[in-house]
Amino acid sequence: MPALQLKSSTRLEEVIAPALRDQLPSYIKAEQITGQADINSVLEGGAELRRADTVIRADRVEYTVADDTVNAQGNVHINRGGNVYQGTALKLQVDAFQGNFTDATYQFLETQGHGNADRIEFIDRDNTIVYQATYTTCLRDDAASWTPDWVIRAKRIELDRVEDVGMAYGGTLEFKGVPIIPVPAMSFPLSDKRKSGLLPPTIGIDSVSGVEYSQPYYWNIAPNRDATITPTLMSKRGVSLGTEFRYLEPTYSGALDVELTPNDKLRDRDRWAYNWRHTTAVTTPIGGLGLNWNLNRVSDDNYWRDFSRMPGSNNSFGQSNQRLLSSDGHLSWSSGKHSVSLYAQKWQVLQDIDAPIAPPFNRMPQLQWRYNTDDWATKGWDVNVMAETTRFEADTWDGRKHQDNGQRSFGLLQVSRPVLLSGGFVTPKVQLHTSNYQFEDFSATRPRSKSFAIPTLSLDSGLVYERDTTLLGRGYMQTLEPRAFYTYTPYRDQSMVPLYDTALTDFNFGSIYSENSYTGRDRIADNHLLTIGVTTRYLKPEDGSEVARLGVAQRLRFEDQRVGLGYDALGKKGWSDILVGGGITWNSRWSTDGLVQYNRDTQRTARSSISARFTPGPYKTLSAAYRFQRENSLQIANQGSEQVDFGWQWPLNAGRKNAFGEATGGGRWYSVGRLNYSMYDKKLVDAIVGFEYDSCCWIGRVVVERMQNSRSDSNTRLLFQIEFVGLSRLSLGADPLRSLQEFVPGYRPLRDSTGTNMPSRFSNYD
Repeated sequence: MPALQLKSSTRLEEVIAPALRDQLPSYIKAEQITGQADINSVLEGGAELRRADTVIRADRVEYTVADDTVNAQGNVHINRGGNVYQGTALKLQVDAFQGNFTDATYQFLETQGHGNADRIEFIDRDNTIVYQATYTTCLRDDAASWTPDWVIRAKRIELDRVEDVGMAYGGTLEFKGVPIIPVPAMSFPLSDKRKSGLLPPTIGIDSVSGVEYSQPYYWNIAPNRDATITPTLMSKRGVSLGTEFRYLEPTYSGALDVELTPNDKLRDRDRWAYNWRHTTAVTTPIGGLGLNWNLNRVSDDNYWRDFSRMPGSNNSFGQSNQRLLSSDGHLSWSSGKHSVSLYAQKWQVLQDIDAPIAPPFNRMPQLQWRYNTDDWATKGWDVNVMAETTRFEADTWDGRKHQDNGQRSFGLLQVSRPVLLSGGFVTPKVQLHTSNYQFEDFSATRPRSKSFAIPTLSLDSGLVYERDTTLLGRGYMQTLEPRAFYTYTPYRDQSMVPLYDTALTDFNFGSIYSENSYTGRDRIADNHLLTIGVTTRYLKPEDGSEVARLGVAQRLRFEDQRVGLGYDALGKKGWSDILVGGGITWNSRWSTDGLVQYNRDTQRTARSSISARFTPGPYKTLSAAYRFQRENSLQIANQGSEQVDFGWQWPLNAGRKNAFGEATGGGRWYSVGRLNYSMYDKKLVDAIVGFEYDSCCWIGRVVVERMQNSRSDSNTRLLFQIEFVGLSRLSLGADPLRSLQEFVPGYRPLRDSTGTNMPSRFSNYD
């Protein structure tokens, strides 16, 4: 007997197709039914009419078949697709959904928005006008004296279910019974759909710019285009205008973000900034073409100090890494086994006299060719063939042309043959780095050109042992993974070559098993060394997830290193510092992670870090971290650091309970923040501390933020926000929600709906 097959049923569709709706029958029931068949019916006592996703109940219902009209009186109840209307008297054309309702209340399924009205006029299935109405998302309780915390009171509210927009005319927005915003005309969302209109304003108090007022306007130009226009008034600076334009096409997309402040009163000059991001990908008869660019520019060096954000950036602009602004463009072509790319990059350096930055080299431009070796991969070989040539240009501190400007051509051939064993692996690898430099300025100590050909041999190997074991009364699979990595690169004098894009790699478990100690193309370290290490892991047998990890590794250098950057300490013959690191996921709530770098010669810790996180439930997270760096413990001179970091989001009270004894979120206070304290400098570096209050239908946030711009300069802001759930957010200062998401580890916005689905009409089914 064949297995039963499930079939879809139109009776359970969320949205009923118009063609099907016309074919669906009507069902009626009541204690008493009178009338004429196929002409009219009078239902009395528990009267009910049902068709498709619409249900009408009342004490008395008169239904006329010819014009599909219902007249209902007494305790009238309508449920249409989960949206509920109640009142005293109803006249309605059922299928067209045209008519009126007197003395009515309403509640929408999707937003839980509800209110009451003297009269509701149903224009059609998608448009409704509510007269002398209220609107709120605050949930009603059983108390007779209940009033919503916030409510819109208006002479007329127009509800458009196609655009999912409500328009209130001639009213006010009240909070705690106090009118706070007049509403001559105000729009509000009925869902998350985009719509044109004024967005919530932002009022700010900044220690530099003074009192700020920003009023953004969102323009939904088309389904694939929109713009946000934000004029801002600053008491100490004047007026600024910000504009963000976004576009999306089948083959290209992008965004243009511009900020303009004419005649800044504090700096006595025009201030501006822009960011333009664009991506293009097309398929042509000659191959795939791509064109991308990301352009960034500001008017002056003090822009990062004076303004809290950079166009195109979601991060706070008062950070040191934002003082280097990169503008770049990338043109690419690929066909068959060949791909070619043309890349250009130019930097803008925002200098600070207290913390100057050396201007990086611009790539003007870089041409790269790659050969696709996927055919070799199918035969067990890993082959990489690449060649590039780059023109490097930069200016000196005083604006003159840099003496190291020149051209670099680089080639790489890399071949490896991984051998996978039943209990391990062996990977021999051969690399050949070739480079040629052409210099504009040359002398007796540096020729016009210089070429290198540097080979590298390496052998990576490891074993994996497994066993079943128990830990703290639970069964696990434990692994033991010894690893040995050998590499040899002969010495080639590269001291006359400038550092265009090269820096020292961090000493960690990733770099300790690598062939080169440097990033970039300008230095290939002469390495003759062996790295040995071992890692053990505890894995859950049911899914293989990692519960605990502990690893140790150390390098043995057979010869002194001679190739360097000129400012770094070169590796000496013998054993390196020992790396010890691990992590434990105690359970779904607790996790810890740590790393220690130990120097055997000094018998002291050179660097250490340990962190822990506790997340017992939604909106509950605690994190702590300790980081230590001993002075001059790196290969480059460093001042040392010692920092303690605490972050948290935690409820301060239980809040109101539902019938099952669970906290619903209403009436709940939360503390949230992060503190970064430098024990080396004996001061608080960065701090963000605030409180949140969730009152079921509105959320209040107050946050104090202090960010260090340099060793001697910091900026402090007070941020305040009221979020009317299902309506909008009103902010005093910059958006505190964005700051909390950026800086507090594990922070989750209250009433976070990420991953939730649209409520079904069957969740409110009659």
